[in-house]
Amino acid sequence: FRYRVVSLLLDIDRLDQTAQGLRLMSLDRFNVFSFRRRDHGARDGADLRPWVEARLSAAGRPRPARVMLLAMPRMFGYAFNPLSVFFCYGAGDRLESVIYEVKNTFGDQHPYVLPAEPGADGAVRHDQVKEFFVSPFIGMDQTYRFTIRPPGARLALRIKQADARGDYLIATQSGAALPLTDATLARIALRTPWAMLKVIAAIHWQALRLWLKGAKFLGYPGEDRVIQPADSRRQAAQTASGSTT
Repeated sequence: FRYRVVSLLLDIDRLDQTAQGLRLMSLDRFNVFSFRRRDHGARDGADLRPWVEARLSAAGRPRPARVMLLAMPRMFGYAFNPLSVFFCYGAGDRLESVIYEVKNTFGDQHPYVLPAEPGADGAVRHDQVKEFFVSPFIGMDQTYRFTIRPPGARLALRIKQADARGDYLIATQSGAALPLTDATLARIALRTPWAMLKVIAAIHWQALRLWLKGAKFLGYPGEDRVIQPADSRRQAAQTASGSTT
């Protein structure tokens, strides 16, 4: 299935300045569009940089000079982010690390902290053993295969879930960058006012379809609400070859 989504690419050190320049978007308060720090990181509403630096340090990754967060904003107070991505840049604006922040519909969250080394085609690839319950229809014996082109004029992200039998699920996100202005936000709000509700509705609709087709329902294991492993490196393997579509 395919549907439109709205994502923002934000410098986590300039959230206040970004919101101050906009009428239709606010930081940590209600608006047509809003970004709330408590939706990410430690989920306590605090500044995101200390959390990012702590996760990188625990994984043996360098301290970033700049961090850009790709995430869906709240629209009219609501958002659900299945995946948010922190792009961590070092000296010379070189992408050094990526944090994939994965959420499930039960309110849990898990970060995968991985090194970033673009291949010859400019894409960054990671193979990562699944550590976190996401769907009651997909078991834990899976491997994620991330392919992402760092954001520029365009963005392309692909996630494959695979087991011993092959690819099990493929999810992609692609789009073109637009200037973050009130005019852009107004056009999006008029064109897709229920975009964020559509995300969660589509997830549950597809789950219902799977259940009606007889897919095995695995249930929810009831893990900790926020899971922050000390190190994902032991189970991560980075590749730098191949191509993406």
